[in-house]
Formats: sequence, C-alpha cells, structure tokens
Amino acid sequence: MATPRVEFLFDFGSPNAYLCHRVLPALEREWGVPVTYVPILLGGLFKLTNNRSPAEAFGQIPNKRAYERLEMERFIRKHHLDRFRMNPNFPVNTLLIMRAAVAAQKMGCFAPYVEAVYVAMWEDGLKMSEPEVILPVLAKAGLDGQALLAATQDDAVKSVLMANTQSASERGAFGSPSFFVGNELFFGKDRLREVGEEIARQKAL
Repeated sequence: MATPRVEFLFDFGSPNAYLCHRVLPALEREWGVPVTYVPILLGGLFKLTNNRSPAEAFGQIPNKRAYERLEMERFIRKHHLDRFRMNPNFPVNTLLIMRAAVAAQKMGCFAPYVEAVYVAMWEDGLKMSEPEVILPVLAKAGLDGQALLAATQDDAVKSVLMANTQSASERGAFGSPSFFVGNELFFGKDRLREVGEEIARQKAL
C-alpha cells in the first residue's frame, strides 16, 4: 500500500485557505496521511498564471459574488467555524508573513507560527502586513518575532518562497487553497472530499 504525499499550498491572505487549515487536522486523521503545508505567495502565483482574485475577476457579477458568500457561510456552519471573521483590512499584503513562514520552517517553529498568524488574520482581523502588528502576535504565541522577521531578509528564505510559487505554477496551480495528492491537483475547499477520494485511490495502488 502506497502512502501518497499530500501538499497544501497556502497563503495567509486567502480566507478559504484559513477555513481549510481549520478542518485539516480532522481530515488528516480520517485520511490516515499527514498534510504538508507549502508556503506560496498568492500575488506572485496570480502574476505567473495571469489570474486575478475573485473580487477582481467577478466584481461585476453580483450573483456570482453572492453565491461565493453563501457557499462560505455553508462551509462555516457545517464545520462550526464560528471564530472566523472577514478581515476588515482585506486584502492584506502577505509578503512579509509568507517569508516568515519559510523562516519558521527553517527555525523549527512552523506549526505554532502558522496557527498564530491565521488566528490574527481571520479571527482577530489584524493588518498582518505591518511589523508593529506582527511582532506582538508572535510574542503572544511564544515565538521569537524579531528573529523571524529578520530572517525574512535572508536570500535563502526569499528564494524558497519564490521557488515554491514558481513550482506551484509549473505544476498547474493558479490559486490558494490548492492541494496536490502526488501529482494530482485539487483547487478550493469544496474539493476536500475529492482529495480524500484520491488519497484512498493512491493508497490502493
């Protein structure tokens, strides 16, 4: 029985990626495989793939935007994600916190870092593009914010985020949340069931 590699391509700027983050622990237990988080820069991926955010792409289609809100509300109700709040600063420039996510991987504090930033972004509604906002959030989580932010200026950290984003584009991704099960791509929180089905299929090979 093969154990497929499952990857979650995320950017903190996507509310739907936050919603996936909240349900992934239970799904990991259900699927019986770990999910590897891969930091990407959503703005960079949009440029590479000539994509735009839903707000831009569908801004002139009110029924489409209304349905997206309805679908999000249904997901939130289904999974009891009552702490979610749309960030009043949306869209937030995530370059700094995505670089810091790569730094956190290198420094061995990735999981608590991701949790702290997601809470700040999508539960507390903070403008997580500003160091003066980011540092107290990380301190509260017991993290060395000064070291993490300093590391965002390292060429090696910048290169990893750029490489992750370039690789995502080359593999067919165009937004976040995206999932890979092996080489099979699934986009959006509404494809989580299909992710599970593909995991089961690959396990059976």
